[in-house]
Amino acid sequence: MNNRQSWNVITLFLLMIFGMSVISLITPKRSFSETENRTLASFPEVKGEDILSGKFEQGYEEYLTDQFPWRDWWISLKTKAEKTILKKDIHDVYLAKDDYLIEKHTGVFEADRADNNVMALASFAGSMSERFGAEHTSVMIVPNAVDILKDKLPAFADPYDEELYLEKAANAMPEGVWFDTSAILEQHKDEYIYYRTDHHWTTPAASYVFAAWAREKLGETIGEGYFFSQELSDDFQGTIASRTGITSISDVLTWYRPAGSDRIKVTYPSSGAERDGVLDRDKLSVRDQYGVFFGGNYDLVRIETDASSGRRLLMFKDSYAHCFAPMLTGLFDRIDMVDLRYYGGDINELIGECEPTDILFLYNAAGFAEDAGVARLTSYEGVQ
Repeated sequence: MNNRQSWNVITLFLLMIFGMSVISLITPKRSFSETENRTLASFPEVKGEDILSGKFEQGYEEYLTDQFPWRDWWISLKTKAEKTILKKDIHDVYLAKDDYLIEKHTGVFEADRADNNVMALASFAGSMSERFGAEHTSVMIVPNAVDILKDKLPAFADPYDEELYLEKAANAMPEGVWFDTSAILEQHKDEYIYYRTDHHWTTPAASYVFAAWAREKLGETIGEGYFFSQELSDDFQGTIASRTGITSISDVLTWYRPAGSDRIKVTYPSSGAERDGVLDRDKLSVRDQYGVFFGGNYDLVRIETDASSGRRLLMFKDSYAHCFAPMLTGLFDRIDMVDLRYYGGDINELIGECEPTDILFLYNAAGFAEDAGVARLTSYEGVQ
């Protein structure tokens, strides 16, 4: 390489560096990425102690990464390149058969919190069983796609066996409260029971579990024609698609409710907001369409119905319950849904206020193992 060529390379390199810096400065900064469904880093506050400790530098690096020009396009390009070289996983997500994107959940179940949450829930479920009866207390921890859809994983995939964790949780629970969702989903594993692009189970999957649970716990037969069903979207792309930058796959989003359930009032006690019905159809026009159920995640959601059953349900849950809850509206007069990730109130006062006849704990396995809020269940005065 002669001197002229060397200077050309150096000039091109400097233009790229300074050009991207200028573009980065003039590009409008974003606070939220709809594609990734998360809040983006902002410019860190400049403090002397943070500079000395390295905290400022770490925050600035996160800021540059999140605010990099055309970030979504670069993520998509990187993913396409990795697929071209036949990578089996991207960002802890398996590129599985039939266009499924399946999370690995690496390290989630081996962490101390996973075991601590089992112990906290076992103590709380024991107290609930003593207070309301085992027949009115249910624990559902739903396996994730990586467990049920093993046949779709790429060759040589070696994820953690969730069944070991679920077995540990089942054995820790008081007698009569554990409801085995794994066996039900295994029977339907060849059907569309998990989204290809999202971490949730599908509404049909939830309906299989609901029918079995209603029969076992409530003595209710859920026969053909029980549900009114409706397709909400055929271009749903969930959180896993967002993480990987894959946009070529879409899912069908549906909802089920009892055909005879007409009056449904939904209240959000923290804000006092109300709506008729469980759907927020405005969410169908944004990236996170799963928020169509109840508008997304809230600390406490109250559903009042015209079921006239005399039953009232208090449900501790994550977002796996959002497509499940509408099915309950024909069986309970009131349903209070509590998300321990966001709820800061007193558990004892909550139970006293709701006056439930039945208790349901519904989580997905990985979400349960990771949720720091589960530890708050031990604040209930009846927990030993």
